[in-house]
Amino acid sequence: MELLNLEKELKSNSYPGRGIVIGRTKDGTKAVTAYFIMGRSGNSRNRVFVEDGEGIRTQAFDPAKLEDPSLIIYAPVRVLGTKTIVTNGDQTDTIYDGMGAGKLTFEQSLRCREFEPDAPNYTPRISGVLTVENGQFGFEMSILKSANGNPEACDRYTYSYENAVAGEGRFIHTYMQDDNPLPSFEGEPKRVAIPDAIDACTDLLWSSLNEDNKVSLFVRYIDIVTGAYETRIVNKNQK
Repeated sequence: MELLNLEKELKSNSYPGRGIVIGRTKDGTKAVTAYFIMGRSGNSRNRVFVEDGEGIRTQAFDPAKLEDPSLIIYAPVRVLGTKTIVTNGDQTDTIYDGMGAGKLTFEQSLRCREFEPDAPNYTPRISGVLTVENGQFGFEMSILKSANGNPEACDRYTYSYENAVAGEGRFIHTYMQDDNPLPSFEGEPKRVAIPDAIDACTDLLWSSLNEDNKVSLFVRYIDIVTGAYETRIVNKNQK
């Protein structure tokens, strides 16, 4: 699989929707994750990321303009011990609760969930979990999507990357392009190059997202040896 340039991938798609990047810096010392949200409606654009403990949550920028919170207000990032969970919906809590009980794997935790009930798009649920433990780093990613737009069937795909390769990551997003209805992501998570520095990564992602549609961005770099992390949050509504 070709190693892709994140900047080119994002600039070539005006509406990838919501996206997750997970990977490792070229020097091998940091585990990396990023999550961004975009919006076409006023309700979707009326959001910001705010810190919530070790994770983040979405929040209405102007509470008076909040219409339907059901699919837009959630915790995209939560931390469970040595694991960092990143998703595009409230399945973050499903994974946290399932894995926290010590009985379910990442994949098993998502068995009770499907794509979002937002006909006719049936937006995929994309999820990832990073495990940084004993100087080792691996991650998993998942997508739950309708069967080619058929809401009667849910296609489930889980991808495991046991020993993350230095300088590389994987990128998954909800939509292939801006259309109506929005076509779901297809194929394996894209293989992409990962910048070494958190600020360079943040700037690259934010500047590459479509100016009209981008809403918020979260980036975290985790030291694989110590577990210490740095976080960046960018909100269009607060710039």
